[in-house]
Amino acid sequence: MSEARRPERVAELVLRELSEILTRDIKDPRLRGVTLTRVEMDDDLRHGRVFFSHLEGAARGDLALAGFKSARGFIRREIGQALNLRYTPELDFQYDPGIERAARIEELLRRDRREQ
Repeated sequence: MSEARRPERVAELVLRELSEILTRDIKDPRLRGVTLTRVEMDDDLRHGRVFFSHLEGAARGDLALAGFKSARGFIRREIGQALNLRYTPELDFQYDPGIERAARIEELLRRDRREQ
């Protein structure tokens, strides 16, 4: 596989491992209801952005963000051990409103169809 795709492959590995860490190891109640939507890695693989949504919406997103920040060191250490990369990436966490936006658009389309 080409080097150009390596950040994408590593992003998928980080996403998979982080999902397992969340379900298996982290018991922080602020992270209940969190869904990881995607991971984006920089080309040098030293930094990544983890995007997440929350079942209860943006209001709970801030609490989840605090939970991720609290567990950041633990998460980084676990990912480093699991993936055995030369450098364990620093991860930033960001709320992703995409799912909420899609649900809102779908609701508007449904209303529009009913009104026709």
